[in-house]
Amino acid sequence: MWTPSRGSNARRSGHRRIADYLADDQTTTTATATDASDNESYTTAYGEEFFAAAAAAAAGSGGGGGMLPAFLADQGDLVEVMLELDEESMVVRSVTPTSATLYGAASLPAPHPPAGFVGVSPSPRRAPSEGGGRLSRCSSTSSRIRKKFAWLRSPSPSPSPYRPTPAELQREAAMAARERRREQAQLNRSRAGARRALKGLRFISRTTGSVEAAELWRRVEERFNDLAREGLLSRDDFGECIGMVDSKEFAVGIFDALARRRRQNLERITKEELYDFWLQISDQSFDARLQIFFDMVDTNVDGRITREEVQELIVLSASANKLAKLKEQGEEYAALIMEELDPENLGYIELWQLEALLLERDTYMNYSRPLSTASGAQWSQNLGGGGGTLTVPGGGADGGGCGADGDNPLERRRMSWGVRKAAARVRVAAEENWRRAWVLALWFAAMAALFVWKFVQYRRMAAFQVMGYCLPTAKGAAETLKLNMALVLLPVCRNTLTWLRSSWARFFVPFDDNITFHKMIATAIVVGITLHAGNHLACDFPRVIAASPEEYSLVAGAFGADKPTYAGLLSGTEGITGVAMVVLMTVSFTLATHPFRKGEPKQGGASGNAVTSRLPAPLNRLTGFNAFWYSHHLLGIVYALLLVHGYFLFLVRRWYEKTTWMYISVPLVLYVGERMLRALRSNAYTVKIIKVCLLPGSVLTITMSKPYGFRYRSGQYIFLQCPIISPFEWHPFSITSAPGDDYLSVHIRTNGDWTQELKRIFVENYFSPHLNRRASFSELGAAEPRSLPKLLVDGPYGAPAQDFRNYDVLLLVGLGIGATPFISILRDLLNNIKIADELMDLAMETSRSEDSANSFSVSTASSNRKRAYRTSRAHFYWVTREAGSFEWFKGVMNEVAEMDKKGVIELHNYLTSVYEERDARTTLLSMVQALNHAKHGVDIVSGTRVRTHFARPNWKEVFTRIASKHPNSTVGVFYCGAPMLAKELKTLSHEMSHKTGTRFHFHKEYF
Repeated sequence: MWTPSRGSNARRSGHRRIADYLADDQTTTTATATDASDNESYTTAYGEEFFAAAAAAAAGSGGGGGMLPAFLADQGDLVEVMLELDEESMVVRSVTPTSATLYGAASLPAPHPPAGFVGVSPSPRRAPSEGGGRLSRCSSTSSRIRKKFAWLRSPSPSPSPYRPTPAELQREAAMAARERRREQAQLNRSRAGARRALKGLRFISRTTGSVEAAELWRRVEERFNDLAREGLLSRDDFGECIGMVDSKEFAVGIFDALARRRRQNLERITKEELYDFWLQISDQSFDARLQIFFDMVDTNVDGRITREEVQELIVLSASANKLAKLKEQGEEYAALIMEELDPENLGYIELWQLEALLLERDTYMNYSRPLSTASGAQWSQNLGGGGGTLTVPGGGADGGGCGADGDNPLERRRMSWGVRKAAARVRVAAEENWRRAWVLALWFAAMAALFVWKFVQYRRMAAFQVMGYCLPTAKGAAETLKLNMALVLLPVCRNTLTWLRSSWARFFVPFDDNITFHKMIATAIVVGITLHAGNHLACDFPRVIAASPEEYSLVAGAFGADKPTYAGLLSGTEGITGVAMVVLMTVSFTLATHPFRKGEPKQGGASGNAVTSRLPAPLNRLTGFNAFWYSHHLLGIVYALLLVHGYFLFLVRRWYEKTTWMYISVPLVLYVGERMLRALRSNAYTVKIIKVCLLPGSVLTITMSKPYGFRYRSGQYIFLQCPIISPFEWHPFSITSAPGDDYLSVHIRTNGDWTQELKRIFVENYFSPHLNRRASFSELGAAEPRSLPKLLVDGPYGAPAQDFRNYDVLLLVGLGIGATPFISILRDLLNNIKIADELMDLAMETSRSEDSANSFSVSTASSNRKRAYRTSRAHFYWVTREAGSFEWFKGVMNEVAEMDKKGVIELHNYLTSVYEERDARTTLLSMVQALNHAKHGVDIVSGTRVRTHFARPNWKEVFTRIASKHPNSTVGVFYCGAPMLAKELKTLSHEMSHKTGTRFHFHKEYF
């Protein structure tokens, strides 16, 4: 038996008590590992030496001889005991978990506990992912041993008890508090929570989630073959190989974490090693993904995460998502994480704490989700309101139908369901498009009637004997050309349309489609020109020239006594004016097409450059707004030539039969009058520039004084002209100030030569650098310019968004700078909320008084405003690619969040340049985002009180939630942005209107 050489009887008897305590602790307790600081400067007794000594001590004490067999019989983890040995004593300093296989426990024979030994039966080891796998059965027994055997703390033979220092007591209390939190976290862990957390920790993009595992690995293997050199893949190419092309630094962090698992420092790996790495990052187990994420942070492999390591991963995640601002504040956000997960101030966090944070992800992320997911029952009920749910009573022979199919109740139900579904679709389509339908039907009917009229008229003329059906076809097309050349001017008479939008005509005419109708008429003009000019040049003229003298005598009165030549026909007034019109209209129409108008030869942006590169080299210089704008002014010459061409006709003599002037005179006078009104009004609307700010993303904000008598509605736009740049160019911009404000403001994205020149003039040449700061909506700063450029304002003009008051609920969707039309609406709604609150307060005060007349007038004013303001809720979705874009409307967002206590306006920001919220590259950023908002009320990305979502919205989910929250309501969907998303939103509007009782009416902004 091993015993200390010297020491008191109390100490020698203490060996039995230590052994008994260890045996008792192994069979009845669960605890945590001790702090690594307790292990410094001490000798560690391993394996057989410790167990032999402990067994000898237990046997010599007379009561603990069975400790070691019982200790090894338990299939749970063993412990590693650290002792301090000297000549007189043995002091147990710490006990830490270790594996049974280290001590050869697996090879020992089955233990036989002595008679009278009371223990517990062995229990099988649990996998880390099962139930309480996070809680190790090994315990931090050193603190309890020191509590029971205080004399072990000092080799001194003094019998006085050991008194721990306040620092030690404080640390032990902190360790105990953390232990309690870990046990509670283990109890709160559930499979459902693990599944939810699993969605928030994905190393492979969601876009590949539906692809089979074999196909995914095949793609990775192909990239390996392309990137590997001599069969080895470089550490820097690992990200590209697994699909993280834009996040190479983050991928390197994963690579290093997986290499540390192998106890290796790798720079290159083989295909077999890559496959092993791939299996780990594609593992669907939550525990496996969590361990990889933990290993990425735990760079020194000590099982603990410090603040510096958290900061390093935050910087890595911010770099992967191109969020430079977050990288600068990495230290602050790391401290925020530590404050949340380390309330005991131990200076580190462990795996279970990170796990608890991820399992509570939904709780943290719900801080700004006003649209809650509806229950299945509510959703099913709402579906039934729109015909989506059908209840068919039990059928019999009376159900109708014929044959075997008609006698089948199930078949009758299917047929009835199909009829109901088709009827619902027709009903929704009719409700959405009846105004377009009758306008188009009237237009097509008018063209058809005019064509038939002229065709029949010239079919009966003598010239038909010479030129055949080419003549009536050409004349019928000419008659439609007269009509369309008159109609094409009406959709661009913006002042007239703005006035009509406010009249009863808006209920019958789809003024939102004015530009679309303008393009359709232009297409009809092209068709008419082709038929008219083509028949004349290719059919009528050759037949006249080739006619016999008898045939020519029938048309000699129109073409002269002598038969003309082809050149003679083209050199006449009719020929010259006709050919000139065709040439000018070809140039104007070509430069107005989408590839030419949207292309910018200089700094036109990404989309413009892409279009320009598809055009041939000589044509790419004829693209952009300027080419479209100036070429369209050639149409003024076309109308003058049309009047001349319509007067000098070959086969028409009487003046009243020459009807061209009758068609185009009224629309032409109306259009010319509007252009003159613009010139006069722009000089009358003198504005004074108050402030100019250059915001991130090359956006210029101009705040101007509001001209006297200038009235507008939210959602409308104005035209601006800067004579210094060009006295002829007018450009449309949405008004971002509210009608109740005493100033005008516009936000201009510098994406083109005119806007770039405007930016240079205002910012570089006229204003001091200190004015290039964030715009404020609440306060207007006075600028001190060195010289003021002149701006001319024309408007306001009507837009689809101005009719927002006609809907119960609004869904406003803006892409990038496309959010500008809706900022004025938000501010208008906010001002309405203020006025409503003031009226309510006034009504409460007057209700207490005895003046019933005042009370009646206040209540009447309140009710009138409610009738004028039908909108009760607004959902604003802003999707942008640049984090700096949120600076544009930071003031109005904070104002809405602060003043809208009733939740009338819901704001949703989406940043598409960041990976989706369930990606591992944004997991930690999402947690920091939620914690910072909970503590400071500010979003870390936008700097506002509105949460920024990552990646693109799930629009179907958005529509579903709105339909569920607002059943049987009319929702106005207003969109301003790229055409591709417009198609998706329009399709969803029709689909949800059909499936639910909520009606979605889609509107797209056109300038």
